[in-house]
Amino acid sequence: MTANIIDGAKIAEKIRENVKKETAEWIAAGNAAPGLATVLVGENPASQVYVRNKQKACNDAGIVSFGYNLSETATQAEVEELVGKLNADPMVNGILVQLPLPSGLDEERVLREIKIEKDVDGFHPLNIGRLAQKGRDPLFIPCTPYGCMVLLEEAGINPEGKNAVVLGRSNIVGMPVALLLVRANATVTICHSRTKNLADVVHSADILVAAIGKTEMVRGDWIKPGAVVIDVGINHKDDPTRPKGYRLVGDVAFDEAKEVASWITPVPGGVGPMTIAMLLQNTLKSAKMSKSG
Repeated sequence: MTANIIDGAKIAEKIRENVKKETAEWIAAGNAAPGLATVLVGENPASQVYVRNKQKACNDAGIVSFGYNLSETATQAEVEELVGKLNADPMVNGILVQLPLPSGLDEERVLREIKIEKDVDGFHPLNIGRLAQKGRDPLFIPCTPYGCMVLLEEAGINPEGKNAVVLGRSNIVGMPVALLLVRANATVTICHSRTKNLADVVHSADILVAAIGKTEMVRGDWIKPGAVVIDVGINHKDDPTRPKGYRLVGDVAFDEAKEVASWITPVPGGVGPMTIAMLLQNTLKSAKMSKSG
């Protein structure tokens, strides 16, 4: 058996085109263009790339992008002061503070400062708290976990009644995607580097979400035959045949896993493109909410 590929790039493009169309209609109806403010603290090269990609995607979709860069030495007060100004700016519908922040800054305090109505990244403690509570809904769902769930939906996979294993417990992906799978009526196991008999636990998954940040950690024989594999990892693997000397791979050994799984996301081109697509969708939603409110 060779797995079906879940084409995240194609699905994300469809979502982005839909956001672009809805944004144009929103503006044509006399409303201000949605606005997304990105806050980058320091000079982390990966964060710089992520922010540039988000800004370009905004421009392509008709969403106004406001970029703010603070130095590596910015204080907690300076970051929180900037967030406060963006909270008060009616042209800004969404605020995205690029994580991780430089050491010495309190991420949770910064995220708490973002108005929940502008928390398009979905990381405000209130949004996460609502996600974790039965009968309550967050205003915004964290973008990467949201993208994982959309990929399952687009592939026609219903998590209800299935055993779902989430490998990784980060605040950004592992924990929120586990909560979303619980909401979808899956039976969820969260595992990590200290889990005993890790390969056996992973092998129990009907749906596996790998988000542990370790290059090709999950081998083909870890995968239950017919399982669905969502690989969130993006890792550099040395490859002297490539111009940059490396290639991008996930947390799953793709060539092995695709011979066992029924569905699998590639890296790149799987979960990655979905993150920005869901961010654009959340920003448009915020603009519409601000008008109706």
